[in-house]
Amino acid sequence: MNDRLLGRTGVRVSPLCLGTLNFGAGTAEAESIRMTHAAIDAGVNFIDTANTYNDGESERIVGRAIAECRQHVVLATKVHGRTGAGPNEQGNSRLNILRACEASLRRLGTDYIDLYQIHRPSPEIPIDETLAALTDLVRAGKVRYVGCSTHPAWMVMEALAVSERMGFVRYISEQPPYNLLDRRIENELVPLAERHSLAILPWAPLAQGLLADRYQAHDAMPADARAVRAPGLDNIYADRITPRGIEMGHRFSALARGFGHTPGQLALLWCKDQPAVTAPVFGPRTIDQVTELLPVLEMTLTADERAACDALVPPGGVVVNFHNTAPWMKTPIV
Repeated sequence: MNDRLLGRTGVRVSPLCLGTLNFGAGTAEAESIRMTHAAIDAGVNFIDTANTYNDGESERIVGRAIAECRQHVVLATKVHGRTGAGPNEQGNSRLNILRACEASLRRLGTDYIDLYQIHRPSPEIPIDETLAALTDLVRAGKVRYVGCSTHPAWMVMEALAVSERMGFVRYISEQPPYNLLDRRIENELVPLAERHSLAILPWAPLAQGLLADRYQAHDAMPADARAVRAPGLDNIYADRITPRGIEMGHRFSALARGFGHTPGQLALLWCKDQPAVTAPVFGPRTIDQVTELLPVLEMTLTADERAACDALVPPGGVVVNFHNTAPWMKTPIV
C-alpha cells in the first residue's frame, strides 16, 4: 500500500479513509469498534467523523475505538450542523466553532484534532470570521490542520485567498460528494485542487450503494438502506435513489464483475485513483462491508477499467445529484 501526502502538508495518510456516519445508528458500538480495528490492522490510518453524526455518538465511539492507538491515527471531524435548539448552536461563527471544538474534543477523548473541517458553508458569515477562529484553534494546539466539506470551488478559492491576504491558516482539503454517477467536481474543483495542492477527500464514493448493487428497483428499497432508516434526512438520501441511477448501477455492476471485482470494490477503486483524490471516505455499516472493501488499499485502477468507466459516465458528467444538500447545486438532473 502506498500512502499519500495530505494536501501540501507533510502528513501521510492511507489512500482510504474510514467514514463513521453509521457509528451509533446503523451500527452498534461493539461492531463499530470491531470495524475500526479491522481497518487499522489493514493499514488505514485516517478516520473521519463529525460532531452531528448521530447526536455526537459517532465521535464518542471513535474516541473509544482509537484510545489505545491515538498517536497513529489521523483523526478528522467537522463543525457546522445544528447541535442544539439555540440560534448560535450551528453554523460557522466564531462562537459556534470554538464551542463545538471543545465539545468534540471531550467526546473524542483527545487533546487535539488532526483535521478540523467546516462541514458546510455559512454564506451569511464572512469567511474571515471563520478562518480567524480556526487559526486561533491551531495556535492553541487544539487543531493541527483545517479543511472544508461540500463547498463550491469559488468558495474554496475565496477562503484560500483570504488566508493568504490575512495570514490565517489555510484549508488543506475539501471533502466533496464524488463518485462515477456525479463527476461534476472534475470541471472546477479538481483543477483548483491540483493547482493549489488541495487534498480531495470524496464522500459517497459508492454512490450511497447505487454502485454497490444495493438497489434492484426504485419501489423496493432494502429495509436497512440509509434512504429508509435515516430520520429527518430520508428526503435527501431517497432523492438520490433514482430509476436512472439504479439502471446505471446495474450496468456498472456487470462491468465490475467482468473485471473480477465486486461492484463496491470497483466503485471505490475508481474514486481512489482519480486525479487530485487523496483518500475517498468510505462509510461501511457492517464488518462484512469492511472486509470486502479493504483489499482496494492494494489495488490500482487499470487503463482498461478507467476507459470502461469513462464510457459509462463521461468525465465531468452526472447521472444522480449528490450535491442535493447544497443550495447552489440543487438543479434537478434530467
